[in-house]
Amino acid sequence: MKIWTSQHIFDHDWATVATAALNKYPNPVSPSVVGCDVVDRTINSSGVIHSHRLLLANWGIAPALNKIFNMNELGYASEHSTIDARRRVMTARTRNLTLNRFISIEERLEYTEHPTDSSKTLLKQEATINVEKVPLTSYVETLVAKTINTNATKGRLAMEWVIDRMRTVPSSEPTEQLA
Repeated sequence: MKIWTSQHIFDHDWATVATAALNKYPNPVSPSVVGCDVVDRTINSSGVIHSHRLLLANWGIAPALNKIFNMNELGYASEHSTIDARRRVMTARTRNLTLNRFISIEERLEYTEHPTDSSKTLLKQEATINVEKVPLTSYVETLVAKTINTNATKGRLAMEWVIDRMRTVPSSEPTEQLA
């Protein structure tokens, strides 16, 4: 098992960042996610939004891993998220569905209002990677962690692209807004 962690501070308030996270896909800055469907979305009696989305992603895995796993590069993942606007917390847990008998990746993202500056948002990311039933387990886990690190950087840039687009481009498409 390998655990990857990261933190990032967005120079935008929590509501802006959470809204961008809901509207992140599709995105030309991070084109690996090629499809995103909302399976379920509810609001509980406390006003917390619960969502379940299915993501279709081009994993872009190394050719050596393609041979080990015998797969094409498209894979599915399930994302469960909660948004608590009163507490200024958004969490998302994403788990791969494709190849889950060999590799399990669970990623957790938490967006919170920065503790000392409400005009900023703190993002904490963690991914747990478990590889089983394949040769070179530790090596494969390390490759996956490197890929997650690269994709996290692209993901933060993609969030900035969405935020810029929200501010500068009028859209006829509906966007989800948080107040």
